[in-house]
Amino acid sequence: MENSFLNQILHEYENKRNKAILEAEKRKRELMEVNPRLLEIENELSSNSIKISKAILLSNPKEQEKLLTSLKKQNSALIKEKNEFIKKLSKENNYLYPHFECKLCKDTGYVSKDNTLTMCSCLKQRIFDLAYNKSNMGNLERENFSNFNIKVFSDKPDKEKYKSDISPRENMQVIEEKVENFIKNFDNPDEKNLIFTGNTGVGKTFLSSCIANEILKLGKTVLYQTAPVMFDEINESKFGKENSKFDLYENILNVDLLIIDDLGTEKITDSKITELFTIINTRLLNQNHKITKTIISTNLNVDEIFKTYTTRIGSRLAGSYRFLRFFGDDLRFKKAKKEL
Repeated sequence: MENSFLNQILHEYENKRNKAILEAEKRKRELMEVNPRLLEIENELSSNSIKISKAILLSNPKEQEKLLTSLKKQNSALIKEKNEFIKKLSKENNYLYPHFECKLCKDTGYVSKDNTLTMCSCLKQRIFDLAYNKSNMGNLERENFSNFNIKVFSDKPDKEKYKSDISPRENMQVIEEKVENFIKNFDNPDEKNLIFTGNTGVGKTFLSSCIANEILKLGKTVLYQTAPVMFDEINESKFGKENSKFDLYENILNVDLLIIDDLGTEKITDSKITELFTIINTRLLNQNHKITKTIISTNLNVDEIFKTYTTRIGSRLAGSYRFLRFFGDDLRFKKAKKEL
């Protein structure tokens, strides 16, 4: 990854961290003006922190323990008094502290793990969004389960049209249940990956975005690419910039959730089939001792997948993916027709 790109993102993190700290200081000043006792509490807590540091340096163990116990007791009482005061004002206990977007890294972008600083999942996701996801995940605020309306799917069965005894709505209820289990058991290695099959406009991409939204809430990373763009970028990275080659391929293989949309719409070549097998197989083998999951969305049916991508890929998908078939009328067409 280019240093200038990472520095740009880290500068963004620094700005939002500083903003959270300044807003906390403003809230603190406003409360102290209302009740000077709060300022006294803050000063006493600061003074006790210094005393605790000095007490740790005492050579007499008994005297040290006695002093530390006393100071900790004082601090506990002061913090309790402060929280009760804030509660009276109908404020949360963390009201005086910075409200960082990421509680894990406190908007620094890095967390300490095994005495080593590692990149926080929020920073990884920010990089994915800017470098790879681009417009693919631009509709997360709109495409989520709170906006998922099962009633847009027809409740009328049509075996001849849909090749099923149940209605599109009943089918979607079954799919929704499978998806909920996928999210709930994301960290379970026995939980299968998902492959969505069905015609255009039956809800595959929308549901993929809904899942992405929920996985992001779990603090996981999500890389969302359409198959044509993904293969083109892999090809470009291999024969273009060496830096992007490492970053892109490593992230595709290791991201917590990889979503490949519109598989089958790319121009099929032997090299792309090889790349797809490598991606699927590597993520299944869990070579980095990390649980990763993949969702594939395609207009192809099961037989077409086997014919297009070879039996080797088809068997991998059949064994480790749960096939969910979407059917029904083109929802985008119905919406457009309604708006006319």
